Amino acid sequence: MRALCAAHCVERMAEASEQKAEEDFCESAKTILGTIQRTVFPATFLSILVIGLILNFSVMWILIYRVKNWNRTAIFLCNLAVADITWILTLPCLIYYHFNHLHWIFGDAACKITRTVYHACFYCSIYFVTCLSVDRYLAIVHPHKSYLVLKKHQSLLICITIWASTVLCSTPVTFLASTQTCDSNKTTCSLYVFSNATYITLPFSLCTTTIGCLLPFVFICYCYCSSLGELRKGKLRRFQKKNTLTKLMCSALIIFGLLYLPYHASRNTCIILRAYWPNASIPIEESDAFFFVEMAVCSLNTCINPLFCFVSGGDFREQVCKLLPSFGHIGTWRARKNRSTVHPN
Repeated sequence: MRALCAAHCVERMAEASEQKAEEDFCESAKTILGTIQRTVFPATFLSILVIGLILNFSVMWILIYRVKNWNRTAIFLCNLAVADITWILTLPCLIYYHFNHLHWIFGDAACKITRTVYHACFYCSIYFVTCLSVDRYLAIVHPHKSYLVLKKHQSLLICITIWASTVLCSTPVTFLASTQTCDSNKTTCSLYVFSNATYITLPFSLCTTTIGCLLPFVFICYCYCSSLGELRKGKLRRFQKKNTLTKLMCSALIIFGLLYLPYHASRNTCIILRAYWPNASIPIEESDAFFFVEMAVCSLNTCINPLFCFVSGGDFREQVCKLLPSFGHIGTWRARKNRSTVHPN
C-alpha cells in the first residue's frame, strides 16, 4: 500500500514539475526573454534568410556551373552549402513564430521536425568545416601523400557518414521538443534546453558539446596551426599568396571559437542550473537570456561559412577570382554608359 502511495506521489510530483516547467516557459514570453525572442530572433533570422541563401546558393552555383573537375574539396564544400541551406530553410516557420508573439500554428509534428532539422544541420555544418580544415592541412603539410591518404570516393563516404550519424544523434531532439499550450490558449514550440527532463537533456547536451564542438575545434586548431607553421617556413613556393591564406585561416579559427564555444557553454549552463539549482530563478533567467543572445549570434555561421570556401583554395577559389574581375568590368561598363547618357557628345 505504501509503495503504491509513494509511486502515486512521485507521479503527481512529476506532473506538477512538468506543469511548472510549462508555465515558466509560457510566462517567459512576458519577460526580457520574450522581448529577445520577439525582436532579436526574427531580425537576425530574417537577415540570415536573405544573406545566407544568397551566399550559399552562390557557392552551389559556382560548384555546379564553374568547377568542372570535382575533387574532395568540392565535395566537402557542396555538403557544407547543402547543410547551411537546409538549416536556413527551417527559418521561415521560426520567423513567423517569433513575429507572432511566440504562438506556434504549424502543429506538433512541424515543431519536432523543425527543431530536429535545425539541430542536425547545425552540427553537419561544423563537421564539414572540420573536413575542409583537414583537407587544407593535407594539401599544405602533406602535399605528396594528400590524395593517397584521402581520395575522392573516401570523401564522399565521409560525407554520407556525417549526414547519417548526425541525423541519428539528433533523434532525441524529436522526442524532447514539443508544442505546449499556455493558459492564454497560445501554443509554444519548446526547446529541449528548457525541458524539465534534465536527466536526459544534460547528458545529451554535454555529449553533443564534446563530439560536435570541442573535438572539431581541436582538429581545426591542430590543422590550421600546422598549416600556418608550414606556410611561415617559406618553403612552399606553390602558395603564392601565403599572407592572405594565413590571415584567412586565423580569421576562420577565431570566428569558429567566438561563435560555437560561447553558445555551447551558455546552453550547458542553462541545463545545469535547472538540474542542480531549480529554485535559482534569477540565475536561470539570466542564463536563459544569455543563451538566447548566443543562439542568435551563433546563427550567423551560415553567412560566415562561405569564408571557408576561400580558405579551401583549389578550383573553387580560382573560379571566384575569375568572376570578381568580371563583375568589376560590368560595373565599369555600366558607369561609362550612364555617363555617356547623361553627357551625350
